[in-house]
Amino acid sequence: MWAELDEGCALFSECWNAPVEFVAAENPVMHGYARERIVNYEPPAQIVQPHWFGDPQFKATGLYLRRLRPLTPTKRLAVPRRGTPTWKRWNRVHRMPPGPFRARERSRFFPGMAAAMAEQWGDQVLAAQRAA
Repeated sequence: MWAELDEGCALFSECWNAPVEFVAAENPVMHGYARERIVNYEPPAQIVQPHWFGDPQFKATGLYLRRLRPLTPTKRLAVPRRGTPTWKRWNRVHRMPPGPFRARERSRFFPGMAAAMAEQWGDQVLAAQRAA
């Protein structure tokens, strides 16, 4: 597991430190062992939830941003009451049992969040290119 952690941290470090003008890297909220392995680590600029963008799920996601604005929620859903069947469904990612497809399912990205990124950051990058 340590080798996989080192490998993941190296990949994140390469993306974060890439010699490009704009960077948006997403990652689940990192624990201390990961943070200390990231080259030039900075805390996430923003932590978002899929339900802020219309996807009925809980999964805190850190956004590590360079020269990009934090995302503005687009379709915020009302959070279900804790312990209800709906709340349990929204926790699908965290309640997933072990199995051969668990890692793949837990790493899925959410369409509402992806659409917000494309719309908000795409417009920002295009405006910056036009101004240059």
